[in-house]
Amino acid sequence: MDNSFLGLVAIVLIFGMPMALMYTCYRIRKLRTDERLAALARGVDVPMVPELSESARSRRWGILLVAGALGYIATFILIGRVEPDAMIAATFGIIPLTVGIGFFVDHALIQRDARASH
Repeated sequence: MDNSFLGLVAIVLIFGMPMALMYTCYRIRKLRTDERLAALARGVDVPMVPELSESARSRRWGILLVAGALGYIATFILIGRVEPDAMIAATFGIIPLTVGIGFFVDHALIQRDARASH
């Protein structure tokens, strides 16, 4: 394959995937809203689903990022036993690991502030 074609594909994927994800999230939210409005128009009592608190969102993202990072690191450490250069890729798992730890710290600070204000 020609390198310029691979570059084009890489650029399209880098910018196209986030745009597709944002559009999909928008459509899902719009469909949920339309469904709720249609049910209310028919007279059905639709309970409002409460949003997660900021603390709960931080805890959730912390769990997801730390678990994902540990899985990523473990995968490349196992691959690194066969291919030593894969150990370099394992070190990139530190990035989501530290972001996840940051979310846990955020969760702890929000909880501390909530206890201090009561």
